[in-house]
Amino acid sequence: MELRIEGMTCGGCAKSLTKAIQSVDPNARIETNPASRTVKVETSASQSALQQVLEEAGYPASVTEGV
Repeated sequence: MELRIEGMTCGGCAKSLTKAIQSVDPNARIETNPASRTVKVETSASQSALQQVLEEAGYPASVTEGV
């Protein structure tokens, strides 16, 4: 699934996002792109779980692909 992250602006943000996602699924495959403000995630976690943990980390997310 691909998520759009409005608040991601740099590599530090990308690291924070990765850490938040891995707290829900340590085996998730994550590809961050601060330039396009997107994160591609292959995970067994639900969409709602990802959105919740990202929002709690300060990065509200909307799904753009792979729902």
